[in-house]
Amino acid sequence: MADKKFQETLYSGWRTEYTCAEVYFDSETDHQRLIIFRNPDFGRMMMLDGITQTTEADEFIYHEMLAHVPILAHGAAKRVLIIGGGDGGMLREVLRHPGVEHCTMVEIDPGVVELSKQYLPNHAQGAFDDPRTNLVFADGAAFVKETTDKFDVMIVDSTDPIGPGEVLFQDTFYANARKCLTPGGVLVTQNGVPFMQPDELRNTVAHLRNLFADASCYLATIPTYVGGPMALGWATDNPELRNVSQSVLEERFQALGLKTRYYTPAVHKGAFALPGYVSEIID
Repeated sequence: MADKKFQETLYSGWRTEYTCAEVYFDSETDHQRLIIFRNPDFGRMMMLDGITQTTEADEFIYHEMLAHVPILAHGAAKRVLIIGGGDGGMLREVLRHPGVEHCTMVEIDPGVVELSKQYLPNHAQGAFDDPRTNLVFADGAAFVKETTDKFDVMIVDSTDPIGPGEVLFQDTFYANARKCLTPGGVLVTQNGVPFMQPDELRNTVAHLRNLFADASCYLATIPTYVGGPMALGWATDNPELRNVSQSVLEERFQALGLKTRYYTPAVHKGAFALPGYVSEIID
């Protein structure tokens, strides 16, 4: 019998097909269709509404770059807010920083968390049980609008601007997010693959530049997010944070004793060196 196939349906003119060696879950949650299956190359994978979210093989790239870049640039982050991130990988990386005293994670779909605990346990690696974790099941846009809490770093680990994730790309969301940050705090966002999704990045950076003293993006190459490097949005009212020297980053990184597979202080600095076509999109 031929192996089952799942197609990525994010782009209208391009389809990526994944061989499925085993299906663990395929059903509708209260918010979206969720599939978890095993691919021979990428291990266990999660798709939401036909769009690849995360895989065991390459999740470390995405999670390391969205967590360690803002936290190490800030240098003194104690309180972190994650919007989305139901698989637990972002929470895992944030809590690897002992200086982080509290992390609130706001996920709209409890099914993503429960199924990730069951079928993708290597993502969270117990982070949901860390006493510093405050897990909230709520709409992220509503949370940032209503909360009075303040955070040093805010990470928007969202889906693409389709379905439940759409509101997390609107100017009102970014304005409310800014109110959640402490002075000089940092906001980072998932902004898709700019070669394939230029409008997503262009619109986000334009919104952020209306709100923050410094807004740009940095890049990471993640194999399952096809079409070139992924853009990660960056915004802060402290422009110095984007220019922290590599030597200072090295000191902070070495003091933590972290073992990372993608992030290094040199990669951190280089990630902000944008190819011409990406600079044209945001400028």
